[in-house]
Amino acid sequence: MNLSRKPEADRPLRQRSTHSVDERLNSEIVRMLELDGRMAFSEIAQKLDVSEGTVRNRVNAMKEAGLLRIVAIADPTATEYKADAMICLKVAPGTTPQAVATRLGAVSSVVYILWVTGRFDLMVELVCDEPDDLATFLEDHIHGVEDIVDSEVMLGLRNFKNQFLLKRNWEQRTKN
Repeated sequence: MNLSRKPEADRPLRQRSTHSVDERLNSEIVRMLELDGRMAFSEIAQKLDVSEGTVRNRVNAMKEAGLLRIVAIADPTATEYKADAMICLKVAPGTTPQAVATRLGAVSSVVYILWVTGRFDLMVELVCDEPDDLATFLEDHIHGVEDIVDSEVMLGLRNFKNQFLLKRNWEQRTKN
């Protein structure tokens, strides 16, 4: 007689772990908020067949746990910046990529910082309203600073695609 338990997916929903059901509900709430961050909790509740209080409590719990942040995202393809550059940086010995990323992350025109492998340590994306802003950024934050020993600046000429994780359902949002 085999007394082993059935895999979670094969058990009826009422027998599945509460944790698994909770994770699925949270994922569905997040998916809906990705489509429309201003969607009313009552609308989400109706679509998921749960109470509005359940949605509110779950959203608040995810926010408090640092798992969810609801923010406005401007579509960069809708706004034409005058200068868009990717900057690859080699961090100086004795300095960590985290320290440089923290310093540069405080600059509002820096929109993306990625720790990478290869001949550089960091890849930074910068968007500026004016071409002179790029030169000023390079002078003030990249060239001649002690925590960076090498850099390569690649100026964006044309954006063919820009689809980050938060934009994965952008097509659905624009069709509604």
